[in-house]
Amino acid sequence: MKDLNRSAKIKLIVLRVLAYSFLAITTFICLFSFYVLIVNASKSKAELQGVTNLWFSNHFFENMYNLLFAERNDIDVLRALGISFLVATLSSVLTTYFSALTAYGVYAYRFKGRKFVATFILAIMMIPSQIASVGFVEIAYKYNLINQLWLLIIPSIAAPATYFYMLQYLKSTLPLELVEASRIDGYNEFSTFNRIVLPVMKPALAVQLIFSFTASWNNYYMPNLLIKDSDKQTLPIILAVLRSKQQSQSDAGQVWMIILISVLPVIVVYLILSKSIIKGVTSGSVKG
Repeated sequence: MKDLNRSAKIKLIVLRVLAYSFLAITTFICLFSFYVLIVNASKSKAELQGVTNLWFSNHFFENMYNLLFAERNDIDVLRALGISFLVATLSSVLTTYFSALTAYGVYAYRFKGRKFVATFILAIMMIPSQIASVGFVEIAYKYNLINQLWLLIIPSIAAPATYFYMLQYLKSTLPLELVEASRIDGYNEFSTFNRIVLPVMKPALAVQLIFSFTASWNNYYMPNLLIKDSDKQTLPIILAVLRSKQQSQSDAGQVWMIILISVLPVIVVYLILSKSIIKGVTSGSVKG
């Protein structure tokens, strides 16, 4: 019996060592990539063209200053940074809120055509976004609507994948008795959703805010098609412009710096919202 217990303990220790080793290797690979990004952002163009060196140089703040504050005729990184943050923030908030509202309506109400609506929204998920955008871009050019930032924000509200995630989360966490109790207490439908349902969905909202913000922040396809005015270009377009310049005109250190700057807001948003993921599912509404 003791030999069996000892064998089980050894097996458990081996499994733990393997699991922690895998996690350590994965963490090292992720952090090493970020480390290389910071190192390259601290180097000059000549240093990046020379022998590879994985240690910091002394051009970090010089690259940052030249990238953000140097006068250029066609590139304004600070403006692009602000526009990207505005578009990504509004898109993620609106997408998450209205997807949750749609999922709540399909889940909590029994109306005629409910199954058709749910099936239709799921069917839209099968259509690639690039194909669906063809007609939208054609309409935007036909009615001279290009160079409007709202074209990047409003259409993002319709997010079938986000809706589907919210619907599955509601099915697994929200008892309809909680909704009925709020109605008995005198709440109207929007008050029920905002005060009762949303706190229950806080972990799901945090996850989808992160995903939606990242998708909008890194979006290059639609801004490249719809935004032609240099004063309204987002950060991915500016990054593409810098990378596409001739070798004699571009500074590789500044290119690495703008990549670093484009990554930091996503990390900050994740660090802020990740705390909500581990909170209790009903920690807001039941206590309130």
